[in-house]
Amino acid sequence: MSEELIVNKQQPKAAIYQQVMPQIKALLQGEKDLIANMANVSAVLKEAFNFWWVGFYIVKGNELVLGPFQGTLACTRIGLGKGVCGASWAKNETIIVPNINEFDGHIACSSLSLSEIVVPKSINNEVLFVLDVDSELLNHFDEIDAKYLNEIVNLL
Repeated sequence: MSEELIVNKQQPKAAIYQQVMPQIKALLQGEKDLIANMANVSAVLKEAFNFWWVGFYIVKGNELVLGPFQGTLACTRIGLGKGVCGASWAKNETIIVPNINEFDGHIACSSLSLSEIVVPKSINNEVLFVLDVDSELLNHFDEIDAKYLNEIVNLL
């Protein structure tokens, strides 16, 4: 695949995901390095949707440790059950937060982030990492994002 993302950003959200999915698959094809693939997936999602922050946290022992990301500076380590990422890890489920100010225990890495979605990747019910996406807009994420971001995470 070329190192150029081809996407019509004027389309509805689902159509944009449908445009980037085959490009992500092509980008990942043949590359076995997880960190490299996480870096490229972060870049594709940031470029295609202009999300405030997109990145991965990798389970290392009893913490999530910051992995590849696109956006502003981020929290480096997150404990199990802490914040949205830690909650997604603990529950092993996708969490959509329409307004992070209403999420009990939210970890504010950026005061400009207002909504968030976190998608875990697990094998045999053990979470390996989470994909974290933040927006500077309230109510930015929905079931369309959950569907496609889960598909993307499962490609890794």
